[in-house]
Amino acid sequence: MTTLSDIRTRLRQDLGDPDSLRWDNDALDRHIARALSELSLAIPRELTATLATTPGSRELSLTTLDGLVEIEAAEYPVDHFPPSYVRFATWEGTLTLHTAIAPDGGDARLYYTAAHTLDSSASTLPPHLEDVLATGAAAYAALELASSSTEQLNLNGDTPATYAGWARARLTAFHQLLHTHARKNRVRTRNLYVPA
Repeated sequence: MTTLSDIRTRLRQDLGDPDSLRWDNDALDRHIARALSELSLAIPRELTATLATTPGSRELSLTTLDGLVEIEAAEYPVDHFPPSYVRFATWEGTLTLHTAIAPDGGDARLYYTAAHTLDSSASTLPPHLEDVLATGAAAYAALELASSSTEQLNLNGDTPATYAGWARARLTAFHQLLHTHARKNRVRTRNLYVPA
């Protein structure tokens, strides 16, 4: 399983800074987090959660869904075939089931998307997206270096422009990769359903 340290090492290789001369770990971690945040919005994790309803209430708290990006569907009651999908609304961390009869305390299943996680012990990022993340993080790190080197004495006067050009190319590639892999660009089968 890939960890933050693995991504940081890959990023240092891409940036030509294996000995940590230009960027410390905190700076690279900040750039990785920014790229991971963008990647999570374009290509989030697809998850399900089963939550107990409160008898007589149509509201479910979403606070237990870590990294929630969007609720895709709600099923109530669960374990019926075909599934009993219901209409719903979300507002300020609460999901309201639009059912004719208030729930009786049974379970509801939510299909949702969530942000990816990456830390020192694990990652939820699929292997095919690790290079995409490294590309985005490298772009942000190079933009930072280009910006900070404009007011410094450089042996090569074009250094800031060189870094800025490289960063823009990487950032463009990152955004194109996000667009290519984006969840919204995939063809997915959907069925219309009659609300339960």
